[in-house]
Amino acid sequence: MSLVITGATGHLGRLVVEGLLDAGVPAGDVAAVVRDKEKAATLADRGVELRVADYNAPETLSEVFRAGDKVLLISGSEVGRRAAQHQAVIDAAKAAGVASLAYTGILGGPDADFALADEHKVTEQAILDSGLPHTFLRNGWYHENYTGNLGVALEHGAVLASAGEGRIASASRADYAAAAVAVLTGAGHEGRAYELSGDVAWSLAEYAAEVAKQSGKDVVYRAVTPEQNLEVLLGAGLPAPFAEILVGVDTAIEQGLLARRNGDLARLIGRPTTPVADAIADALK
Repeated sequence: MSLVITGATGHLGRLVVEGLLDAGVPAGDVAAVVRDKEKAATLADRGVELRVADYNAPETLSEVFRAGDKVLLISGSEVGRRAAQHQAVIDAAKAAGVASLAYTGILGGPDADFALADEHKVTEQAILDSGLPHTFLRNGWYHENYTGNLGVALEHGAVLASAGEGRIASASRADYAAAAVAVLTGAGHEGRAYELSGDVAWSLAEYAAEVAKQSGKDVVYRAVTPEQNLEVLLGAGLPAPFAEILVGVDTAIEQGLLARRNGDLARLIGRPTTPVADAIADALK
């Protein structure tokens, strides 16, 4: 039996693999599903087994899983193609007879009423239909979704969004990775759906003020209409379908859908979630 992590060279996947090793899981019991072995060289150097497959090539998944494996399906990054990709993984996992399948979905699960959640809802239903023992890790927003674009905010002196005064209960990517490690290494998680979010919900005005405080530069939150936001995103070169999805996320934030907090994340990781101020400080280093 192995702990199998799909998308293991992605930002979240790599943190999960490293978290398993740091938690004392023998490297030989960890398998990383990757598309490119070269990108996973550092994991192989630590003794992690590499299993090569591609979400877009279902035939490559047939040898990835083994009977008794505990699998973490990390959602793909190709919005619009993920439902089919995830279905291929689910089918392969079921055919192999894995012991359990955990999936990183989105906060709110079936109640998440915005376009970015659609493929996650389809995937959760596919997992339910498969009959596999499962755990849903419904991840909220990542701090890094904002701190990853900190340079743009500092350059323009503004955080621009159409989220109104909505609040965001985000957490760090490392927090969500730690939750996945807890589920993979613990017991009693099958059949559970965890709504994972940060301990504190903050507004974009508060975020901009914290950026200004830590950077010493003038940064403010510029609230725009959804139409204006879409125009800016298209002007930045984003494909129209993806830009529309991002505008939809801001609408969801304004409606409070990403401000939900129930403490699941802190309980799973056994500590408070990372404050957004810490993530800003790390991004400014």
